[in-house]
Amino acid sequence: MLPIDIVDIMEDEVSVAELLPLTPDELLSTTRAVRRRLDLSRPVPLAVIREALEVALQAPSGGNRQRWHWIVVTDPELKAQVASYYRRSHLAYRQAGAGPADAAAARVTASSDYLREVLAEVPVLVIGAISTGDAELSGNQAGLWGSLLPAAWSLALALRARGLGTTWTTLHLRYEREVAELLGLPADVRQGVLLPVAYTKGTDFRPGPRVDLDSVLHVNGW
Repeated sequence: MLPIDIVDIMEDEVSVAELLPLTPDELLSTTRAVRRRLDLSRPVPLAVIREALEVALQAPSGGNRQRWHWIVVTDPELKAQVASYYRRSHLAYRQAGAGPADAAAARVTASSDYLREVLAEVPVLVIGAISTGDAELSGNQAGLWGSLLPAAWSLALALRARGLGTTWTTLHLRYEREVAELLGLPADVRQGVLLPVAYTKGTDFRPGPRVDLDSVLHVNGW
């Protein structure tokens, strides 16, 4: 008989997440920034993260070079250290910024403050990064980050389809070098996004309020 821990690992590796019954339009319009509704008590199997990443790797990248890297952090001590850098950056950001302009902005601010305090408790942190050269970090960097960010958004969509949520944040990049050293990233690998991942408390997310299309649509010129 196999030891219990080996059996658990095997079961984790072969588990397949059940997909939510969402149409493509529903998936695209209800994948929200999730903070307060992240379930901090429910474990997230690594197999589910791998499954979502396999989907994300189908995203486009410049020249199909696929230079992205995905750092998945589940170790409690490492998460706590990443969360510490995030907290310091978030507090500086909050102190430097103006107060919420309206009730909607106040809700976003409150949920952002909440995430700052619980980030270390989120089951999985995923950092999206990309191999780059110094020349690519000067001038217009659209081509560089355009080879990473579509895959990161695809990951968020794939997670939502499996009942998990996340929120897009880059505040930890104030301490990018420190986080890179903590996680052993090579010098030519630059981080682009941090995605805290957990199952969500319920899956009943709705489209968010957006500006009127005609106010931002320009046909054949400005």
